[in-house]
Amino acid sequence: MPGPAIRTDVVDVYVFRRRAQGPGVAGGVEFLQLRRVEEPAAGTWQPVMGHIEADEAPTRAAVRELGEEIGLRPGMPGWLGLWALQEVRPYYLASANALMMSVCFALEVDEEFEPHAGPEHNDHRWVWSSEAERAFLWLSQRAACEEILREIVPPDSAVRDLLRVG
Repeated sequence: MPGPAIRTDVVDVYVFRRRAQGPGVAGGVEFLQLRRVEEPAAGTWQPVMGHIEADEAPTRAAVRELGEEIGLRPGMPGWLGLWALQEVRPYYLASANALMMSVCFALEVDEEFEPHAGPEHNDHRWVWSSEAERAFLWLSQRAACEEILREIVPPDSAVRDLLRVG
């Protein structure tokens, strides 16, 4: 039996916003999670996720998925910037016997932005960065949140401007 297939047709977009204050919190960063309706992983909280279509670049796929899943496109109120994360996040999907290589992005939205969920999701929530370790299921998702907090959020980051794609 051959080993798993290697698939590189997946994008994840971690939507975040900076909040001046929150309940019992002096301020910080929140990450958006969407609750999936269908399998795989129905009922779980996930970032914006999707497949790259034929002849579509990962950045274009990320922008398309943002429009489909949360109703936000470049130039619309709320869109503050899109960054490509440095690390591709691998994970094994047993149901497809595939090693998935997910290209990851970070989208910053303004403090008041609220998503308009598409049909793939039935709810959303914002999770403080201090709770990301418990709120995100997968190690690769938690690592993406850590990369955003380390490389994208600080205005003096050495790579922030280099990683910006929109």
